[in-house]
Amino acid sequence: MIDNITKVSSLSSSRGLESLVESDATTQGVAPGENAGMNFASVLGSVATESMNSLKFAETKSFEAIQGKANTREVVDAVLQAQQSLNTAIALRDKIVNAYLEVTKMSI
Repeated sequence: MIDNITKVSSLSSSRGLESLVESDATTQGVAPGENAGMNFASVLGSVATESMNSLKFAETKSFEAIQGKANTREVVDAVLQAQQSLNTAIALRDKIVNAYLEVTKMSI
């Protein structure tokens, strides 16, 4: 959960906001101020993909425990991580839906 939120909220520390601004966006056919490599949809897509991978990993660990290949601690850690990822995805979904509803309530 924290990892996914940190990736979205701290883009300036992980990739360097300066490098985004100073990139050669005009030579790539992208308008100035627009990032060619990352946009809102790609960030949400990557968060969703990471959440799905976490859920699949927890499921795999659960099956390994049933087969006797994984210990209980590994399964509990994987399931808790999957639960945190799912809670993060649900919270992001709720915020996006609320923002959309607020925009639709605005008068033009």
